Amino acid sequence: MKTVSTAKVHGGVQGVYTHASESCACDMTFAVFTPPQAENGPVPVLWYLSGLTCTHANVMDKGEYRRMAAELGLMIICPDTSPRGETIPDEKDNWQFGSGAGFYVDATQAPYAQNYRMYSYITQELPELIGANFPADMSRQAIFGHSMGGHGALTIALKNPERFRSCSAFAPIAQPSTAGWSQPALEKYLGPDEKDWRAYDATLLIRDGHRFPEFLVDQGTADGFLDEGLRPWLLEEACREAGISLTLHMRDGYDHSYNFISTFMDDHLKWHAKRLK
Repeated sequence: MKTVSTAKVHGGVQGVYTHASESCACDMTFAVFTPPQAENGPVPVLWYLSGLTCTHANVMDKGEYRRMAAELGLMIICPDTSPRGETIPDEKDNWQFGSGAGFYVDATQAPYAQNYRMYSYITQELPELIGANFPADMSRQAIFGHSMGGHGALTIALKNPERFRSCSAFAPIAQPSTAGWSQPALEKYLGPDEKDWRAYDATLLIRDGHRFPEFLVDQGTADGFLDEGLRPWLLEEACREAGISLTLHMRDGYDHSYNFISTFMDDHLKWHAKRLK
């Protein structure tokens, strides 16, 4: 692991780091905010997964999480959204696939299977690196994300309920297997058999018996992707049928941008902090 940069902020440290990833077969970059409470011992961990076209830096620069995370004593980990590099297969003119659009899956189809293993990276490799190198209490973890990252957070929590104490999302892709901007990516990563997509679809995971105690979701009503890509009502229906508690806030007039995310970031951090005590 190499340190790219560190800066003191709100009494804690915002760092950016790189390492050679076995899962993605390339160098990966991630950001970690370590709160001031870590000086006295390990602190709980909150993973933030970003959306399409983003890197680790978007939420770091625009998410406005550090002041509240420092107050609450939360370590915030911000991974990248996909493998990157000149040798990584990509569709440079397609913002919904390839670089910046890993969808937090383990690809099975050539030529993507060698590098696009973001599910394994997020759930196995990076947690091991964090636990070995940072003052993180890995017995207290939570996860949240935005859009594609909200999809990732929901599916990862549903498949790893013993690891995460809480899960929330900003404008998640509720059912990516039928959404216009995610269905083509799943087919390229996972193949044409739609049964193979179910493992990365929150609503279908719930229908297949996966459970998580509760979710918190914020969604803007002025989000241009609401009807075609996000469709939170599908998640609401799946949770209702399964008896999963879902708090869904439809935020009047808010869009899909970090203006929306930063507005409600404190709410999510406080919600997770209560469950990470």
